[in-house]
Amino acid sequence: MKNNKRLILAIIVIAQFFCTSLWFAGNAIIADLAKDFKLNEAALGHITSAVQFGFIVGTLTYATLMIADRSSPSLVFFISAFLGAVSNLGILLSRPELNSLLVFRFLTGFFLAGIYPVGMKIAADHFDKGLSKALGFLVGALVTGTAFPHLLKNFTTMLSWKTVLMITSGLSVLGGTLILLLVPNGPYLKKAQALHLMAVFNIFRNKPFRSAAFGYFGHMWELYAFWAFVPVLLNTYKEWHTDENINVPVLSFIIIAFGGVACILSGFLSKIYGVKKTAFTALFLSGCCCLLSPLAFYFSLIPFLAFLLFWGLVVIADSPLFSTLVAQNAPVQIKGTAITIVTCIGFSLTIVSIELLNYFFRYQNTQYIYLILAFGPLSGLFYMFLSKRKTKNNEQV
Repeated sequence: MKNNKRLILAIIVIAQFFCTSLWFAGNAIIADLAKDFKLNEAALGHITSAVQFGFIVGTLTYATLMIADRSSPSLVFFISAFLGAVSNLGILLSRPELNSLLVFRFLTGFFLAGIYPVGMKIAADHFDKGLSKALGFLVGALVTGTAFPHLLKNFTTMLSWKTVLMITSGLSVLGGTLILLLVPNGPYLKKAQALHLMAVFNIFRNKPFRSAAFGYFGHMWELYAFWAFVPVLLNTYKEWHTDENINVPVLSFIIIAFGGVACILSGFLSKIYGVKKTAFTALFLSGCCCLLSPLAFYFSLIPFLAFLLFWGLVVIADSPLFSTLVAQNAPVQIKGTAITIVTCIGFSLTIVSIELLNYFFRYQNTQYIYLILAFGPLSGLFYMFLSKRKTKNNEQV
């Protein structure tokens, strides 16, 4: 039984890695797209935001219709992976202009809503105890999948940007097929019998659920903006220190992908120190990195890269833990919907933080712009601390 669970987890992890390679495929090939599509400097932020916005609309649609709770999650995952792959390839057929590129990135993001949160729902249906550890592996796969296009970008002397899109789309179809054929419905799956539109709003009345959700929102404000701007951070440092030789695509991959290790490690640490305490610590450390970021550009190369690597670790380490807290504190019948709507709101915040950074990068580019990211961790920590104090006071009463 235990071996069977390990096999199922391994399949979910591999499938998640394959499918989420769609996420930053556009970012990784932005330099090539800029030439062929005649894009300006603002394109990076807009392309990232298009995927995020598509994901938000997708998660809102999936959550409102309770798709993951009323259908087979494995089938939902497969269909979403296939349609996401088709949308990713749509760039090859689009006109060489920004608007058509944004439409296909939006559609890719929309169908990613049936991959990432549904993948967590599938894991939650198979794991009751040890869910934080299982989600640690799962989010680790998301991180590595997100970083993978940056590694492919390093080989663009051999691979064209079109080949990068074809590889990521092929991986997505393969990942969806693995889930459909090899991962059955989990023993903890309980299907919702009817559509309850108010369920989306009612779940926030649960205080432990709300605390986990607000911690997650603070985490998300920082996460994707940091990921999107890792190449920018490296290029800015390169401009400041012209004597340093920096391979931006490879280092971007390492900094982002290494976060996958942190997700797995945080899953194990949560078994020792508790899920909430471990999540709080990771959020605190990533907030410290935001506040220290202006000083990092004055470091020599090795300390600067060490700082970014550490930031890349702690910025994602709490993600599986917040997802665990959300899943554990949501009603069983609408667990998939709860995970999806929290993910939807979290990703809505990523657009605001990404576009803010994008604006300041274009008009007032200084090392201080990354202080904006500190707002997320600080607000998340404040709400979690406030919620903890209220709980203690209630217990004393």
